[in-house]
Amino acid sequence: MEIPRLEDRAQDFTADPVELFFDLAYVFAFSQLVGFLINEPSWGGVGKAALLFGLLWLPWQQLTWAANTVEGFRRKIRLILLVATVLSVPMAASTSTALDAGGLVFALSLGGIMLLGFLMQTLDSPQGTELWDAIVWWIAPNLVAIVVLIAGALAEGPLRIGLWLVNLAIVLGAMIAAGRGEWLIRVGHMAERHGLIVIIALGEVIVAIGIPVVTALQDGDGLPGATTAALVASGAFAGLLWWGYFDRPGPNLEERGTELESNRERGRYARDVYTWAHAPIVAGIMLAAAALEAISLHPLERVAPSFRLMLVFGLVLFLGGIAIAVWRAFRTLAAERVVGAAAVAGVMLLGATLNGVTLLTLVVAVLLGSLIVEHYRFDRTGSHVEASPEV
Repeated sequence: MEIPRLEDRAQDFTADPVELFFDLAYVFAFSQLVGFLINEPSWGGVGKAALLFGLLWLPWQQLTWAANTVEGFRRKIRLILLVATVLSVPMAASTSTALDAGGLVFALSLGGIMLLGFLMQTLDSPQGTELWDAIVWWIAPNLVAIVVLIAGALAEGPLRIGLWLVNLAIVLGAMIAAGRGEWLIRVGHMAERHGLIVIIALGEVIVAIGIPVVTALQDGDGLPGATTAALVASGAFAGLLWWGYFDRPGPNLEERGTELESNRERGRYARDVYTWAHAPIVAGIMLAAAALEAISLHPLERVAPSFRLMLVFGLVLFLGGIAIAVWRAFRTLAAERVVGAAAVAGVMLLGATLNGVTLLTLVVAVLLGSLIVEHYRFDRTGSHVEASPEV
């Protein structure tokens, strides 16, 4: 018995379980990235992690956009996504060694997932339409990018990094050009998928702060008071990140997208708000997760400058990404987010002598304060933000 097509091709839908199954590999991949940051806490290490994150972001986006265009999750679509899930396992496993011995496995897996996404888009899109033309013009430069990606995997050292940066540049150029295309965008599905990847990133925060518990119990020391305090502060931090995204920005960004009438407008909106603005949101959470693990392991010690910077830049990326998305959607400044990011940076600069628990508690207080102020400001002016006619 075949799974039926959508009665209306433009009908929105929720994420299919097979998409969530594919996401499980990103739990593994993101944990590899956090581990990479902890083992190489330097500017160079952060730069390499950023490159790897950018490469991981591409196939996830490709499958999300491809699934967004299908006429229901029929068996052939689910089969393609299951094959992509199989390829995502070696991709995730080779993430931490991608710039070394695991480069070829990493690149071939990424390239294979991208090709499956192209297949899904072309199989389920009517030829001779503006949507078909947009998809073809999107795929063409990305095929070149895949060749560059694999060529980079066959190179070594700086040449590999250089070629993979070229790969990202080609894809970025293709994204800019694709904004002129006529895309079919189901905003509800797009918003749900990006909410789920934010949840996966937040899961890395939970894993990071749970490691000190395992370490202490395995050593037979129980849970010292300082460790418990650090875990509580870290848990509050994770909860505030969840609240900072899902309480107001997430729903309002989705609602704004549904108000756009033309497919061209929705396509540019989805690219700007979801593909682009959510990249720093997710990357910032993982950067902060690496810092939280270091703080929770050594709660009474001064936080090393590298991990202090990871925490501040992680929060700046998270809050900044949300501010960018809000500006793109509503042409209004998320002032409390910007001020909160600046205040956290100040805490980090002035708190060089503070131990981990104290420093993290101050950061939580600043983040909580900014969200409270924002809440009361919107309560006074109304819960919805009016979009500018320029959007």
